[in-house]
Amino acid sequence: MAGEDKTQVEDQQPDAVTEAVDETVAADETVEPVAAEVADIDTLQLELAQAQDQVAALKDQELRTRAEMQNIRRRAEQDVEKAHKFALEKFANELLPVVDSLERAIEASSSDDEAVVVLREGVEMTLNMFITGLGKFKVDQHNPVGEPFNPEFHQAMSMVPNPDVPANSVMAVMQKGYSLNGRLIRPAMVIVSKGAE
Repeated sequence: MAGEDKTQVEDQQPDAVTEAVDETVAADETVEPVAAEVADIDTLQLELAQAQDQVAALKDQELRTRAEMQNIRRRAEQDVEKAHKFALEKFANELLPVVDSLERAIEASSSDDEAVVVLREGVEMTLNMFITGLGKFKVDQHNPVGEPFNPEFHQAMSMVPNPDVPANSVMAVMQKGYSLNGRLIRPAMVIVSKGAE
């Protein structure tokens, strides 16, 4: 029996070795598929990260495009509004010499002759209607006599010393100024006081 046990043990040992070799071979075969799966996961994660970056870039580009479109729309609306507001600027500039001529006609008609008085009244009425008509279209007249000189709205034709008037004040207006919707279309031509010397 002792001899039989030895043989059985020897017979069993090669089987155990075979099983161990088979397990090792089987483990080696499973290592290759697992490594391939890990490589696939890494590739997929890299592709996912690239896709997420691309989505973020496209979202940013979309936001910038929307903002630019809003800016373009707002600028276009402002341009249209300015065009409506200041469309009459050239037309008003062409009418201003007519107003100046009517004002000069009134100044020149200082005679007390009845015919001249009637003529002056007619010119004054015409001038008032003309100024009222311009006012309806937001053309405003500026007569800055007595106001401080402002180079943004006044054009100084000369400076005259006058101790009775504060320095840098408008003493006389040679030609009135006009604005359209608050924007200056012609500065007032003025004589400015130097003040006491």
